[in-house]
Amino acid sequence: MDQRGWVPATAGNISVRLSDTTLAITRSGGHKGFLTPDSVMQVDLAGTPLTSNAKPSAETLLHCQIYRLHPKAGAVLHGHSVAATVLSMHRPGPIRLAQYEVLKAFEGQTTHDIALDLPVFDNDQDIPRLAATAEATIAAGTPLGYLIRGHGVYVWGPSMDVALARLEGLEFLLACELERRKLER
Repeated sequence: MDQRGWVPATAGNISVRLSDTTLAITRSGGHKGFLTPDSVMQVDLAGTPLTSNAKPSAETLLHCQIYRLHPKAGAVLHGHSVAATVLSMHRPGPIRLAQYEVLKAFEGQTTHDIALDLPVFDNDQDIPRLAATAEATIAAGTPLGYLIRGHGVYVWGPSMDVALARLEGLEFLLACELERRKLER
């Protein structure tokens, strides 16, 4: 994620489910390109730290929400790419991705001849309120993930490999959409 510019500076979070009650997540304020074992901590599914003297990201609750709503989720990735950030601010409402071959990379999609809406939620520094706003959409199951306006993207999957493939696919689609919109001017 760092090598592709999706987690600049100290942005983004990475988490993995360790058990039904515990997850590992990157600590607050660390650069994702220089992760060490000390860069990761454990929290319970309510976001309470289980690692002493460790501060989780303020957005830990958004990770916990995904694990709670999707019991098969094994990993959650949150990035801040240019395409995700810019497109999320471009117009109100979801981002419609249509007719792209890479849409077939997402679960349940068998053709490029579809249109999928990527939900976009307004940014809010009150994370419990943001989580409440996103709850119904996340519970219903969006195949792509979601964006926070002017902030970044969230994706998840049953394993880290699948979550990373989904992030890569979505980032490709967002980059294509950004370029397409530039050409339409």
